[in-house]
Amino acid sequence: MAALNVGNVGEYLREQRRSAQLSLRQLADAAGVSNPYLSQIERGLRKPSAEILQQLAKALRISAETLYVQAGMLDERERESVETRAAILADTSINERQKQALLQIYESFRKENGAGADAP
Repeated sequence: MAALNVGNVGEYLREQRRSAQLSLRQLADAAGVSNPYLSQIERGLRKPSAEILQQLAKALRISAETLYVQAGMLDERERESVETRAAILADTSINERQKQALLQIYESFRKENGAGADAP
């Protein structure tokens, strides 16, 4: 089953790289990984760490959480929750106290609806 997930993330990375019109070498350089290693990831021969996925996501200008889902490290509901929290924390129009209040309300709604058991 893990090999299937590795293949999925590799195929997804290849699609994203091609959409961004980057060569394998260009993406490898931008992400700080070796060209052969990236090739192995794309072909489903290597399983990248979360750190490598984060570097690749940054180089491709996509969400690291999306790659974590593709790699089987994070399920879709967790990704949405992480992205929601990140959006709240990144909002510069509200202060820290307001951000914390929003996060508490968000978590209480998730728990009420049965989705908060996996919340950090």
